[in-house]
Amino acid sequence: MPVAMPQSDAGVLARRAEIVAALERIVPGEGVIASDEAMRPYESDGLTAYRQLPMVVVLPETTEQVAAVLAYCHRQGVRVVPRGAGTSLSGGALPLGDGVLLGMAKFNRIRAIDFANRVAVVEPGVTNLAVSNAVAHAGFYYAPDPSSQIACTIGGNVAENSGGVHCLKYGVTTNNVLGCELVLMTGEIVRLGGAHLDAAGYDLLGVVTGSEGLLGVVTEVTVRILKKPESARAALIGFTASEDGGECVARIIAAGIIPGGMEMMDRPAIHAVEEFVHAGYPLDVEALLIVELDGPRPEVDHLLERVHEIAQQCGAVFYRASTSEEERLLFWAGRKAAFPAVGRISPDYYCMDGTIPRAKLPFVLQRMNELSVQYGLRVANVFHAGDGNLHPLILYDANKPGELDRAEAFGSDILRLCVEVGGVLTGEHGVGVEKRDLMPVMFSEADLNQQQRLKCAFDDQGLLNPGKMFPTLHRCAELGRMHVHAGRVAFPDLPRF
Repeated sequence: MPVAMPQSDAGVLARRAEIVAALERIVPGEGVIASDEAMRPYESDGLTAYRQLPMVVVLPETTEQVAAVLAYCHRQGVRVVPRGAGTSLSGGALPLGDGVLLGMAKFNRIRAIDFANRVAVVEPGVTNLAVSNAVAHAGFYYAPDPSSQIACTIGGNVAENSGGVHCLKYGVTTNNVLGCELVLMTGEIVRLGGAHLDAAGYDLLGVVTGSEGLLGVVTEVTVRILKKPESARAALIGFTASEDGGECVARIIAAGIIPGGMEMMDRPAIHAVEEFVHAGYPLDVEALLIVELDGPRPEVDHLLERVHEIAQQCGAVFYRASTSEEERLLFWAGRKAAFPAVGRISPDYYCMDGTIPRAKLPFVLQRMNELSVQYGLRVANVFHAGDGNLHPLILYDANKPGELDRAEAFGSDILRLCVEVGGVLTGEHGVGVEKRDLMPVMFSEADLNQQQRLKCAFDDQGLLNPGKMFPTLHRCAELGRMHVHAGRVAFPDLPRF
């Protein structure tokens, strides 16, 4: 069980000094950050509504140092929160005031590239885009491409099972990761998968991908790299109603066409993006689709014609296909800049993440408009429309009393709506603390208990990233006798900024 922190102020300070000194012996030099001022950049991740200074930050450089840090914390009962680039939007890297924040930013090397077997071996601190840049000269790329790909890291992508604009055709992170090196809370180093296409036994790699740092700390990742397609073209398609755009998405997929990427934005997002990037988006439409086809050039040209026909049947009022690679990239540059662009039209925004069946998109768009009126808050919608992953951006002003509360209530209703129509609470941002208390909307108590039993198999004391994902905290010993006693400890209120 975790070691209780001393109750007196003097005892707390002495205990903290002891932990800091031990970490400094494991990671010497500038590897430990202990002053409040220096730890301030680590107090939150992309979900900035919640902030908490950690007890101490440690920045290891080797797998052996990670293992030693975790083994020490396991022996001492000290809680640990892993952190990558801090781009998570669900509070997955929110620190604990009595815990160690384990920063993986120094794991930023590409260890090997094997073009013959189409894999790259990278450290978790390597940014998503850096992988594609490293293999571009040979005509390869890494398919998952979150909008934050210039900053987000592969380790964070594994933790959240991130997707991106091209995940419809090429899959999310779990479809593109072949192996990883993982350090357990006890300090044990294990390897899952490898450069081969599939591994025997239980799919532990699938369990770890998307586990949000609750099961272990990833120190190396083997990813699949793909050959760039012969040709790729994108089309901008505008509609006078968002529901028509949603219908077009459903019909394109129903026609058996699988675009390389298919994104959707509504009027507020379109205007914010166009003023920011000047990508050539039409400003007189209510919804804009970006549909990209890739493959052999004759096939791409033919499928674009079919998409144009389907769009016209759905009432499209604008259509423009890229005629050069520069123009195609410009279309996508606008979409990838959507989140920062929306910051130009609102002092704050709350970025949601839920997934629905594609056929339900028109209905969900209509309901979100009704919720917008109900809560008195504007919403700018940006969707990975092809796979039904929604990213509504709820606009609010944190300086106005009550607006953050309304934004969170609005967001909770959107996520309940996603589950209600047959979808899920998250597509790629993870649960973290943001959706933690909504997990019972989707899962029964038996489901949640079983998931926590799995965590206990990896982390017997519940020390690794506690307080995330699960709405209640079970002790592992209690989970072993759930039929007799289901004792639970509720989590305290989150520290809000």
